[in-house]
Amino acid sequence: MAKILKEYPSVALKPENLRGRIDFVQVFGRAGPVHVEIGTGKATFLLNEAEAQPDVNFLGIERANKYYRHAVDRIGRWHLTNVRIIRTDAAAFLADFVPDSSVDCFHIYFPDPWPKRRHHKRRFLNEANLEQLLRCLVRDGQLRIATDHADYFQEIQRLAEAQRTQLQEIEFTPAAGAHEGELTGTNYERKYIKDRRQIYTIALKKT
Repeated sequence: MAKILKEYPSVALKPENLRGRIDFVQVFGRAGPVHVEIGTGKATFLLNEAEAQPDVNFLGIERANKYYRHAVDRIGRWHLTNVRIIRTDAAAFLADFVPDSSVDCFHIYFPDPWPKRRHHKRRFLNEANLEQLLRCLVRDGQLRIATDHADYFQEIQRLAEAQRTQLQEIEFTPAAGAHEGELTGTNYERKYIKDRRQIYTIALKKT
């Protein structure tokens, strides 16, 4: 019997209700640091981080409906008031709705690598989107990235190097939900470690 997933209106941020740049204080009902996870999946990372850092406001962005619905259900059942999630395209959401200098940290863990060369243009981490991420970050804000794809990681390093006047590489510290030998504590990381895949990470600070 399939699990019944509940909807929690207080958790879900609806794209159709947005008008221009959003106000995170209004979204969360309070002021505080804002962390955004792009590609939330079933929200394993988001839940653990939000529980460990109750003073931080967390927003998850997930495009796939099946993962989004699971994430809404889990966040609601955990009774976490400092988490919101939206089902939308991350690149368009950043460009259209996220204000300048409003995000303290972006978490991008195991984005689709689109391994075929003809599909590389579909990768989220590209020059245009990195410019948007930088625009949205506060000064000293962080960009934390993980991937299991060596070619994609080389491209990410190249993109970061091209922005070296604005980005400084810093230590990638383990997430709150990371187990021994892990860095992000995501379901993908656990799967890839089990498959003995190499995990590549980078943490950057906006200067």
